Amino acid sequence: MEYSRIRDFIISYTSDDEGLLADICKEAISSDVPIIRREARDFLKTLLYMNRPVRVLEIGTAVGYSTLVMACTLRDIGLEEYHIDTIELDEDRIKQAEKNIGMMNMERWITQYRGDAVEVLEGMMSQGEVNYDFIFIDAAKAQYSAYLELCFKLAHPGTVILTDNVLADGDVLESHFLVEKRDRTIHDRMRQYLFDIMNDERLETSILSVADGMALSVVK
Repeated sequence: MEYSRIRDFIISYTSDDEGLLADICKEAISSDVPIIRREARDFLKTLLYMNRPVRVLEIGTAVGYSTLVMACTLRDIGLEEYHIDTIELDEDRIKQAEKNIGMMNMERWITQYRGDAVEVLEGMMSQGEVNYDFIFIDAAKAQYSAYLELCFKLAHPGTVILTDNVLADGDVLESHFLVEKRDRTIHDRMRQYLFDIMNDERLETSILSVADGMALSVVK
C-alpha cells in the first residue's frame, strides 16, 4: 500500500508524451499491449542522456513505443549517427511497430528484427563483432538469463544493460508456493536472474523499485 502511494506521488510529477508518441502510447494501453510505465520511461530517458549511446539494442519491441522513446531522446540529445536494433517475435506487434516507426519517420535510425530473441542474438554474433553501448531487455521474462548471457558477447566494458519488470508487480518477493501455479516458472527464473546479475563478477548491478522493478547493470 505504501509503495502504491509513493508510485502515485511520483507519477503525479511526470508529463504526458506529446504528438504521435502520445497516440501510440494510448493505443497500446487501450489494446492491452504491455509497454514501459511512465516512471520507467523517464528513467530510461535519463540514462540515455547520461550515457549518450550510439549503438542500442532492445530485446522486446512490442509495438515500438519504448523504441521510439529511445529514438526521440537520442535525437534530442543531438546524436545524429545513433542506431537502434530491436527484436520482436509476435508478428502482429511487429507490423504495428513498423507502422508506428514509419509514422514518426524513424526508419533510418531503427532496424527491426523478427523472430525469437535468442535465435536473433545468436545470428548477430555469427555475422561478426557487434558492440552495443546500451541494451534494454523487456521481453519474455522466463528467458532473461538466456538473453543476458548472449548480451555479454555483444557488449563491451562500460555497456549499460537495463532490465525491466524484474519485480513482477511484487510477485517475485513472495514464496514460490504463494504464487499462482501458472506463474511459478517465471517467478523462479526471475529470482534466479536477479541472483545471477547481482553476483556476476562481470557486472556492477543495482536493483531499483522503479515502476515494476528495473535492474541497472554496467559491464565491467
